[in-house]
Amino acid sequence: MEYKADLYIDGEWRGGSDGRRFPVLDPADGSELASFAVAEESDCIAAVEAAQRALPGWSATAPRARSEILRRAFEILTEERELFAEIIVRENGKAFSDALGEADYAKEFFRWFAEEAVRVPGDFRLSPSGDKHIVVDRQPIGVCLLVTPWNFPAAMATRKIGPALAAGCTTVLKPARETPLTAAYMMEVMARAGVPRGVVNLVTPVPTGPAVAAMLRHPAVRKLSFTGSTEVGRVLLAEAAENVVSSSMELGGNAPFVVLPGADVDAAVSGALVAKMRNGGSACTAANRFYVHRSLHDEFAKKLGDALAAFKVGPGIERDNQLGALVSMGERDKVADLVTTAVAEGARVTLGGTPSDRGAFYPPTVLIDVEHGSTINQTEIFGPVSAIVGYDDEDDAVRMANDTIYGLIAYVYGPVGDALRVARRIDSGMVAVNRAVLSDPAAPFGGVKQSGLGREGSSEGILEFLEEKYIGIELG
Repeated sequence: MEYKADLYIDGEWRGGSDGRRFPVLDPADGSELASFAVAEESDCIAAVEAAQRALPGWSATAPRARSEILRRAFEILTEERELFAEIIVRENGKAFSDALGEADYAKEFFRWFAEEAVRVPGDFRLSPSGDKHIVVDRQPIGVCLLVTPWNFPAAMATRKIGPALAAGCTTVLKPARETPLTAAYMMEVMARAGVPRGVVNLVTPVPTGPAVAAMLRHPAVRKLSFTGSTEVGRVLLAEAAENVVSSSMELGGNAPFVVLPGADVDAAVSGALVAKMRNGGSACTAANRFYVHRSLHDEFAKKLGDALAAFKVGPGIERDNQLGALVSMGERDKVADLVTTAVAEGARVTLGGTPSDRGAFYPPTVLIDVEHGSTINQTEIFGPVSAIVGYDDEDDAVRMANDTIYGLIAYVYGPVGDALRVARRIDSGMVAVNRAVLSDPAAPFGGVKQSGLGREGSSEGILEFLEEKYIGIELG
């Protein structure tokens, strides 16, 4: 397969100004897929200025016209679903079933925001004193810098590009260095869909930090939308503060999975398999800390281990494999180090625990006797490792679930009334009750505490890319 591997600036594919390139590797076998152009700082600024030039025309484009272009992009991605998924698999390593799921999820943001583009709300009312009419309009915020991670290279991009374009904004996308091929493919699709030149741009700077900081300092950039770690998010927020750039942040998670007394253990295990193993565990929404009532602990741990032992592990491009590679050897080694530390801190391995000696693979792993507050319990694992903690009463479960700086998502399994009560007590932007998948383009996605700022998806998602303008009309 041949890949687009250049920058996309002002409607043109081009190499970086210094001619540098970096390898994009298949994590399943370490082979080089492509040599991708490095964006120098000057290239990044050129992308910002292309977006700046395109902004007046795009923001003045009728909402229906913007909607039709997004709809066409959705249709192309639907027609090319298999190709879309294969590009994701090759550079990310995930199982093909996960890649198909991501392709389907990603394209839905274009369909959803094609519909939202024509439904931006406003307001018109008489002031309480009766002296004027109050008009509240919403207008595009401006040029948007979109920074996305490697774990969902398609969905995290469309979840930002879709609402930005629907709102009438122009964009510069900076994907993760590990997974730029998916982003380049989507640029090509959007060009085919009719997106005008300069409205979407793609840059891949190496190193990343200085170039992103330079773009944030450019006066044209009025919005930063970032998905990634809390540590990097803190740095970007500080840099965005210099020019008071509006910022949306979808940051790290440490999702608790709480199994209450009286829960259907088989249903909880089925849910755990999805909540933990979707995307190989490399998801900010992945179940990270399992808190299981002691009356169910042993049964849950055994059934979970038995189910995971049957998982087929291997290259994601082979479609019968259920677990592919992690995105890099470095990520594999981070997961392995977490398990080694957990064992040193008293946890016991009942399944897995030994990394592959070929490729960036790590097997499904189950740990029991994990202590709340241990290293693995405080760390976003980002891999196929299930760490189980037993608890005695509901208050303890809630206390432990909330004992974290994060608050993105939580999972609760149990009798509906009990589960809903616990869900309301957990400090989290999203809670899944007796189900394992919560993400939906029609629902607001986002966290509390240090898991982020703002919401993506739903009707709230487009508001992140709009600014309110109040106009007062004299009645006299």
